[in-house]
Amino acid sequence: MYQAQRPSRSEFVPIRNLQYHVRIWGEATPGVPPLVLVHGWMDVGASWQFMVDALSGAFVAGRQIIAPDWRGYGQTALPDADNYWFPDYLADLDFLLDHYAPDQPADLVGHSMGGNVVMLYAGARPARIRRLVNLEGFGMAATQPDQAPGRFAKWMDELKSLHRGDLALHSYADVAGVARRLMKTNPRLPQDKADWLAHFWAAPRRESDGSTRWHILGDPAHKIINASLYRVDEVLAIYRCIQAPTLAVEASDDSLSQWWQGRYTLAEYHERLQAVPDCRRAVVRDAGHMLHHDQPQALAALLEPFLA
Repeated sequence: MYQAQRPSRSEFVPIRNLQYHVRIWGEATPGVPPLVLVHGWMDVGASWQFMVDALSGAFVAGRQIIAPDWRGYGQTALPDADNYWFPDYLADLDFLLDHYAPDQPADLVGHSMGGNVVMLYAGARPARIRRLVNLEGFGMAATQPDQAPGRFAKWMDELKSLHRGDLALHSYADVAGVARRLMKTNPRLPQDKADWLAHFWAAPRRESDGSTRWHILGDPAHKIINASLYRVDEVLAIYRCIQAPTLAVEASDDSLSQWWQGRYTLAEYHERLQAVPDCRRAVVRDAGHMLHHDQPQALAALLEPFLA
């Protein structure tokens, strides 16, 4: 099994009526901005371990690295709700930064859904961020007002599906099954890393028949569509308010085209990035969407000079 080079510790922080689980590497040093890493959809904070291990000793010396589990993921408590609203992630991040970096801007890195969160947060709270890194946080395809009736109807239908149990996440007989699931999703993930990550991505639970099965640490309510339309004009207005130097990193595998099948393209995403006042782009070769798993050394080599 993979051996973590930089051990982390867990803390639980009260955030907006939830006990938020936060994974921490290193100790805070006055005057050194913390590095905050936020994960994507159906992931956990421990997912950053491989990249943290790839960072140089000189970079991490005296720097605290913080990776929360978003609400409804990992060891963070589930909210008393049956669906999730994107603004909640921004508010949770705001409270977390108040706790860990109350008096100085932080360096902020987000992957996928987390990349979308950090872009919006940096525009809403520009003074709170020193450097910003977006890893494959592409946003969504543009929507139109006439889609609103159908979108609300679909949201309500999916809520009913959730309460019927139709959206339940698959469970596994053992942790090895979880590792196989991770490797199926990401064929580049080696066995040793999958075995290690599986222990953080899922947990054993006693069933009614006395058996034990491993359950994914993610709320199935995350599957429900957002009832609100995705307004590109609003997103661009937020992007224009970002003050931090921004690095947008993509994997060489074009996952955006795979997902959207031409309904939303990399060219459209790149056009949106032009609204960010100080933005540069980079590509990590031989990597898919989970680029922090596929090429942690290459990613660390990109981030270090940018965050120095």
